[in-house]
Amino acid sequence: MTHIDDRRLDRRFERLEKQLPVKAARALRWLRDPGSTWIRIPTGILLIIGGLLSFLPVLGIWMLPLGLLLLAQDVPFLKRPTSRAMIRLERRWVEWRRRRALAKASRQ
Repeated sequence: MTHIDDRRLDRRFERLEKQLPVKAARALRWLRDPGSTWIRIPTGILLIIGGLLSFLPVLGIWMLPLGLLLLAQDVPFLKRPTSRAMIRLERRWVEWRRRRALAKASRQ
């Protein structure tokens, strides 16, 4: 694990915070604070368990990646795959939005 992985993950989270609504960004910033480890780890574990139980009502698969994101802050071997996954997802999201905008423009 290198400091490069730490910085890369931090940059991904900062970009995510800029795109979130103010309250959600504030909550994410608080959860990422080093003093919030005592809440971040149990919350991440509970979200992963909830994601694995997504067949039950109320729980959803969305909980799994969110839990992994939270745990990646404290578990070194999760930092690199998490930052890479965030980069891939962001690229796919941008590409999807671009294709959607092109399709919308061609219909008009």
